[in-house]
Amino acid sequence: MADQNDQLYAMRHSLAHIMATAIHHLWPHAKFGVGPVVENGFYYDVDLGETKLSEADFEKIEAEMAEVIKANYPFERFEQPIDEAITWAHENGQPYKMELLNDLKRAGTTIAKDLNADELGTIAEGDAQTDNVSFYKDGDFTDLCRGPHVEATGAVGAFKLLRVSGAYWRGKVENAQMQRIYGAAFATPKELRVHLDMLEEAKKRDHRRIGTEMDLFVFSDLVGSGLPIFTPRGTVLREELAAFSNELRQRYDFEKVWTPHMTKKDLYEASGHWAKFGDELFQVKSQETDDEFVLKPMNCPHHTRVYTSQPRSYRDLPLRYLETTTDYRDEKSGELGGLNRLRAFTQDDSHVFCRDDQIEIEINNLLACAHELYATVGMQLRVRLSYRDDSDKYLGEPELWASAQEQLKNAVIANELDYYEEAGEAAFYGPKIDFMATDAIGREHQVATVQLDFVQPERFKLEYTGDDGSAKQPVMIHCALLGSIERFLSVYIEHTAGKFPVWLAPEQIRAITVNQEDETTSFAENVRQQAKKLGLRLVVDNNNESVGKKIRAAEIAKVPYTIVIGEKELGGGDVTPRIRKDMVVNEPVNGTPMEHFLQTVANEAKSRVSKTSL
Repeated sequence: MADQNDQLYAMRHSLAHIMATAIHHLWPHAKFGVGPVVENGFYYDVDLGETKLSEADFEKIEAEMAEVIKANYPFERFEQPIDEAITWAHENGQPYKMELLNDLKRAGTTIAKDLNADELGTIAEGDAQTDNVSFYKDGDFTDLCRGPHVEATGAVGAFKLLRVSGAYWRGKVENAQMQRIYGAAFATPKELRVHLDMLEEAKKRDHRRIGTEMDLFVFSDLVGSGLPIFTPRGTVLREELAAFSNELRQRYDFEKVWTPHMTKKDLYEASGHWAKFGDELFQVKSQETDDEFVLKPMNCPHHTRVYTSQPRSYRDLPLRYLETTTDYRDEKSGELGGLNRLRAFTQDDSHVFCRDDQIEIEINNLLACAHELYATVGMQLRVRLSYRDDSDKYLGEPELWASAQEQLKNAVIANELDYYEEAGEAAFYGPKIDFMATDAIGREHQVATVQLDFVQPERFKLEYTGDDGSAKQPVMIHCALLGSIERFLSVYIEHTAGKFPVWLAPEQIRAITVNQEDETTSFAENVRQQAKKLGLRLVVDNNNESVGKKIRAAEIAKVPYTIVIGEKELGGGDVTPRIRKDMVVNEPVNGTPMEHFLQTVANEAKSRVSKTSL
């Protein structure tokens, strides 16, 4: 498997190079940035001056790429001293390559701070220890590149160009804006076709489109980018999910706390967040004091203040706090997109303060919560054990990390969870259990997380009195079952294509009137009031349209149940509901009394089932 992955990586990297070759042939004045491998494909950043590419240009780029592939040019690697490479970049009109080379010449760490090695695709920290840099040549095109590549241009599998977007050079808004051309690449045409079919289905399920069609959320330029506003229908989704998350945790004696949305920056200096993420924080000025404030980007430091508000004994532990609250991070404009990445987002956050001997049971409780939540929403889970790597971006002693990572792994194994391990994905203060959910079209998303933290208790000098009278340090466990509610919704809307189960559906029942006569209207309103008493969300459609059009409107709105109120229903006859097709187990042949129908739906919503049988 490793060899196959390495070969596919080389194919994708080679295709980025081949695309650059084709662009060079078509637009000889092109200036190139970086062209790395990404998930399922590759991209290349190019500067074409006044020429703006669109998807209409992809056909001729692909045709030129096909010619390069057909020629089967060997990929020839060679090296040059850095100074000669800089001269090459200057003579060939490649200012972006020249900038990278000059940075590398000055200090290898400069580039690594701007772009990680995967994004850069050419040079990275540590390369400055050598005098030479590497190039690859295919046919008449030469590019500064670290590789790897396949042996020749003819051995690259199947590909398709997908889209073009703007990208600031090195991710900085003050730099030139380049054009980033993305392509998908797989070893075989069949694998590529499967991926392209998935992308087509993903377009249909795009949460931004469905959110607009179903009236769930909006964005406003007057409010600002990355700051979503939820409509009444969208707010139902938020509140139902938050209530379920709270219910699950409160079974295990989590207690609600509340913390303000801003704090003095001193809190984050003490926690270590300021040094690590200070440039991601919104700073707030006071007109009354000289204190520096920030909008809170996370909640864990605040919850330590609850812990320290009074002395703690070993008998008091574990202490379990939960808070569903909005946090704020100053994300880059180019990284914002729908509900995926926001500047204001709501976390169903929780923290446990416990003794060493309580870690296992507390983690098991949280794993049980996560398992039930994702089973209920119908998403398959596996676990990523996210460990530290050898870099210096983590706080705390290596021995504590080793202990924490071992305990998390033992808990996952004890719960018989499907897991894999990945270094470099830990939080800066501790390792994590990250839950990876697979959606309806096969994409994997990181959702819930359970994190073990020995660092913040040490930094904040948290203590409890042990059974021997000595001062001891508690362990802190972080957990968010949904993570960001908004980001979860972006995943879940696309997973369900907006066909929410009854308990989550903003509109659970639609009552369609056959006419607008007073008797019919009054009866429909009476049904709505009955449903309301049962906690149901029922909407009456009394518009002056045909019944057929009203039924079609309910189907487009993806309402779980639709009932028609006409002469039979007014006379006390049974109602025969139309049930959304994805929900049906046994669709009723005959009608059911209205009261029985409403009570059945209420029971269904309360039990949070995904299928129904009336």
